[in-house]
Amino acid sequence: MANNKSSKKDIRRTATRTLRNRAITSRIKTLTKNAVASTDAESLKKNGAALASAMDKAAKSGIVHPNKVARAKSRLAKAAAKLAK
Repeated sequence: MANNKSSKKDIRRTATRTLRNRAITSRIKTLTKNAVASTDAESLKKNGAALASAMDKAAKSGIVHPNKVARAKSRLAKAAAKLAK
């Protein structure tokens, strides 16, 4: 157990950040499932835009690696192009 005042504060801060990060990653997973389950181009476009926005925000705050975001957005664009044909 932490003894220093700053160490105790670090533990509280870590717990708060963990909860926030878990909520954001859970939302991203849900949006990903919705985008993957899209069967027509219109719903994929709507769900994909929401997912891309959430991923960009997560990358901006350091929750998700930027390369992972780029890879996911690339796959979304590829899937959208495939459905548009």
